[in-house]
Amino acid sequence: MLGENGAEGPAERLRPGDPWWPTAAFDGLREPVSGLYLLGRGMVLQRAPRRSVAIVGTRDASPYGMRVADELARAFARAGIAVVSGLARGIDSAAHRGALAANGETIAVLGTGVDVPYPVGHRALHREIAASGLVLSERAPGSRAAPGCFPRRNRIIAALAEVTIVVEAPFKSGAVNTATQALELGRVVAAVPGPIDSARSAGSNLLLRDGAQVITDLSDALGLFGVVADGPVAAPELGYDEGRVWESLEGGSSSIESLADRLGMSIRQVLSVCSRLEIRGLIECGSDGSLRRALALST
Repeated sequence: MLGENGAEGPAERLRPGDPWWPTAAFDGLREPVSGLYLLGRGMVLQRAPRRSVAIVGTRDASPYGMRVADELARAFARAGIAVVSGLARGIDSAAHRGALAANGETIAVLGTGVDVPYPVGHRALHREIAASGLVLSERAPGSRAAPGCFPRRNRIIAALAEVTIVVEAPFKSGAVNTATQALELGRVVAAVPGPIDSARSAGSNLLLRDGAQVITDLSDALGLFGVVADGPVAAPELGYDEGRVWESLEGGSSSIESLADRLGMSIRQVLSVCSRLEIRGLIECGSDGSLRRALALST
C-alpha cells in the first residue's frame, strides 16, 4: 500500500540491539545514531559497512559524471556490492538507478522523513528503491527538509559504506562532507578526477591531491573490494588524430561540428576518425546525434 507521499508504508522503527542494526557500521561516529526508520528490506543493513559502497557527488552533475556514476553503480551491483547514496538529484540518483538497472541492492539515506521523497521529483525512484532495496532516515516519518538535516545524514551514508567514491563535487559540497566523515571513520575514500578548470570537480580533485584513491576505470573501483573487473579497462592505444578526438570527449558528449571547430579539423576528417573509433567500440552516437565515449569506465 502506498502512503500519501508515494512510499510503501508504514515505516519500520529500528533501534540499537535490534536485528539488522548495523553496529559495526556506526562504531566510531562522533554523533551516534539512536534509531532509524526503514522502508524496504532491512536485511540489506546486515552487510554494512562490508560489501557496501557510497557513490556521491554534486546535484549539478555533467553528463559525463552521470554516466560514470551509473556505470560504477552497475558494476558494483553486478559484483554483489550494495550502493549507498542520498536520493538527491545528479550523481546520487544516477548511482541509485544504475544499481537498480543491474538488479542490485541500493540504500537511499534521506535527510527528510523516510516517507518524504526529496526532491519531490524522485517519488518514483524512492518507491522503486523501497520496493527492492532500502530507504532509511533517522528523522521521524513526515519530517520535511530543514537546515542541517542533509549534512547530518551524510555521516550515515559514510558509516554504511566500506568505501566512499566521489564522482563530481565542488569545494563546498555535501559529497566532500561525506568523504571527510568517511575519513574520520577510517574508511577508504576515492574520487574520479575531473577537468582542472571545472568547478564541478574542484572538490574531487582536492580529495585526490590530499591522498584519496584515484578511480580511472572499473578495475580501480572494483579493486578497492578485491574484485577483478572483466574485460579491457586500460586506456586504448590510439593514433594522433584518434587520440585528440578521444581526449576531447573526456568531459562529455559533443557534436561533430563542435569537435571539428575545437580541434581545427574538417568535418570530413572528424567523421573518418569517429568511424574508426566507433568500429573499435570506443565511442558511441547518442539519439541526438552527439558523440561520446562508450562509457569510459565500462567493463
